Amino acid sequence: MPTPSARPTDAAAPPVSPATSGGVQSLERAFDLLERMADAGGEVGLSELSASSGLPLPTIHRLMRTLVSCGYVRQQANRRYALGPRLIRLGESASRLLGTWARPHLARLVEETGETANLALLDGDEIVYVAQVPSRHSVRMFTEVGRRALPHSTGVGKALLAQLPPDEVRALLGRTGMPPATERTITTVEGLLSALEDVRRRGYAVDDDEQELGVRCLAVRVPDSPTTAAISISGPTGRVTEAATRRIVPVLQQVAGELSAELATAGSST
Repeated sequence: MPTPSARPTDAAAPPVSPATSGGVQSLERAFDLLERMADAGGEVGLSELSASSGLPLPTIHRLMRTLVSCGYVRQQANRRYALGPRLIRLGESASRLLGTWARPHLARLVEETGETANLALLDGDEIVYVAQVPSRHSVRMFTEVGRRALPHSTGVGKALLAQLPPDEVRALLGRTGMPPATERTITTVEGLLSALEDVRRRGYAVDDDEQELGVRCLAVRVPDSPTTAAISISGPTGRVTEAATRRIVPVLQQVAGELSAELATAGSST
């Protein structure tokens, strides 16, 4: 998602014609404010929104009052504004839809790799699995859709953290901690930052017995996804060997690109 500094301000935006300057412009501005709030960690003050968006304070105040009355924003005791609980239902529905779009791509991964395929998102400080297609092997991995995990011990988590600046990774780890899931879990910040450098260099992430002993996972980020998403395959370490990795990673990368293209098409349709 773009950072606040990357967003165009109102002054830089193209002029809005009188025919579209009513509700449509208000909707665009309201959604822009919600995204800016998410970029800022979910809680902001009006002056911060004004500085980042270029909108005058009275306009922002009016839009925020409407969002508060609808339940999409709530005002804190300190008079700052936070994302509201009604957004959770929208996010859950969107996640299910994303999972629906991804399932044919995950099924292709299973067909070509033989292993269980997953789609996961970075939701706040946690990884949430939103879709899975299981392997046909009798011995296979299973992760319940909706399950949450800390990103430092998962392949999908590393694939997504590798796209963040080190300072943001440090801040996230400071909030979550780095508890060991197994004896192989990386439990130091510097160790994980080094592993993320490897992810960027190789173009894929590995969970090697770090979330569950006997299980190896390979993961790649879905490029240009409207939300931070990654796909992975997981299987027994005896099957997901180094030789298998060389065969599987190009398939993962190709499928991630195809899913990205489909999401872009869906997002641009009217």
